[in-house]
Amino acid sequence: MPRALRVPHTLVLLFAMMVLALVGTWLLPQGSFQTTTNEHGREVVVAGTYARAEQRVWLPPTTLLTAVPRALAAAQEVIFFIFLVGGAIAVLRATGMIDALLGWILRHVGHSPGLLIGIGMTVFAAGSSAIGVAEEYIPFAALLIALCVAMRMDAVTAMGIMVCGYGIGYGVAALNPFTVLIAQDVAGLPPTSGMGFRLALFVPFVAIGIHHVYRYAQKVKADPSASLVADVPGAQHAAPAEYPPMTGARLAILLAVFVVLGLMVWGIAARGWYLIELGALFLGLAIFAGLAGGLGLDGSARRFAEGASELATTALLIGFARAIALILEDGQVLHTIVNGLAGPLQSAGAEVAAVGMLLIQTVLNFFIPSGSGQAYVTMPIMAPLGDLVGVSRQVAVLAFQFGDGFSNMIVPTNVVLMSIIGIAGIPYDRWFCFIFPLMVKLTLAAAVALVVAVSIGWQ
Repeated sequence: MPRALRVPHTLVLLFAMMVLALVGTWLLPQGSFQTTTNEHGREVVVAGTYARAEQRVWLPPTTLLTAVPRALAAAQEVIFFIFLVGGAIAVLRATGMIDALLGWILRHVGHSPGLLIGIGMTVFAAGSSAIGVAEEYIPFAALLIALCVAMRMDAVTAMGIMVCGYGIGYGVAALNPFTVLIAQDVAGLPPTSGMGFRLALFVPFVAIGIHHVYRYAQKVKADPSASLVADVPGAQHAAPAEYPPMTGARLAILLAVFVVLGLMVWGIAARGWYLIELGALFLGLAIFAGLAGGLGLDGSARRFAEGASELATTALLIGFARAIALILEDGQVLHTIVNGLAGPLQSAGAEVAAVGMLLIQTVLNFFIPSGSGQAYVTMPIMAPLGDLVGVSRQVAVLAFQFGDGFSNMIVPTNVVLMSIIGIAGIPYDRWFCFIFPLMVKLTLAAAVALVVAVSIGWQ
């Protein structure tokens, strides 16, 4: 996409996609697969049972208006989590702790942006690969932006570290309970089986991502006008002229942050915590930081409200993105799209079919941005289809991982992506310019990995 091309506001772009989805419900055949409950109590699609709907559902044009509030309600946990995180970060910044921490980090690694990019992307990728972290990374956005700006890079670099790290981590996940384990369960595979091959993919794929982000960062450092957001006022973030000292109170707040992060990891892995519990952690952190930092109750409340209000646009982006899938579901064309894309694979060879599965899962992630949701809809079809064309179920799961994980970095229906670039003030068209070349590289590498997996008979 040429940089000179001007795309409308992201909300306009998403609304246009809602219109296309609505028109699709009028033109495409409507139908669905039968579903059943497996031995684990999960509802899955039954392969080969797609049937046209006996009676066509007509969604009126007013659906474009009603879908948005419904989608906002459906995504309320993510939206409220965003508000709580935004409020907590505003309180932390008001205490001076974040700026003090930035000063310390810059004194130690400010000479090496490559170190920040390499370590940061590896850590984000490892977290997503192991325990499926995604929304939980959002609190790091402000810190990463400030670090990159102080190192004469830009907001795109900062969000590249986070989004590319988490997207690649999802794509080559070893244990991710929201994608790998669910897909293996639906495909009838032992949980965590085939981990060795997936672990072997981690380093080369993360290296591709690091190289992409680092090359862009180097261009921006050499010429700030080369930044994709150089002319976007909302994406300009000023670094402090000087950094405050790390006092005892600020150190206590920093330790509280680490305690909260530790509780997040433990709660997700051991107790199954999700956004409600994680939001409660950040609310508690905001209260503690405000009092320990000397802001008082009123000062803490004002800062918290200001931080939450700054993310109102981000909340709307989440609602509009979710509305697209909601319209497709209501119009009974979501399963039609899945069935239509899967059909051609039946006449392909094993290697071609494996790559075809990757491309299909990539396209479907636009319509079903939830990794677990996509697994329940597509794996009951792809697993037996793989049996017919000579693709092992383990390879079918890997194709699902690649398609779901990598496309998380580019599809505008992904609420995590839209949240992160919304916080950074990066318009979607500028983000597309940055991420599309990486998507091409990763897709080609994934195709090679799938062909190798088929060739060696990976089970």
